Amino acid sequence: MSEKDSDATDPLTQREEQLSLEVRALRAEVERMNNHRFIRLHDSLFKLGMFQLYRGLAFGLGSVLGATILVSWVIYMLGSIDFIPVLGDWASQIIEEIQVAPPAQ
Repeated sequence: MSEKDSDATDPLTQREEQLSLEVRALRAEVERMNNHRFIRLHDSLFKLGMFQLYRGLAFGLGSVLGATILVSWVIYMLGSIDFIPVLGDWASQIIEEIQVAPPAQ
């Protein structure tokens, strides 16, 4: 009867060993992730806030510069279209509006 008991517990023991190995692997992975630079950078609320602030400033500056370059290029291209009368007149009006100084208050 003891032989039957050992056969019945053998799959259970194998499953426990397999789970033990998986837990060890999981612990090693969590330790590796905790030592990662990204996690160490964001380990405090202050560091996280500063990182997000700098990220937002860089995104905003890049967006403004990109839009400025794109709009000036589009206006330049529209200003050079003289062979299409409607677009040429419209582009000239846009350029005149941009060049007109705002009224003094």
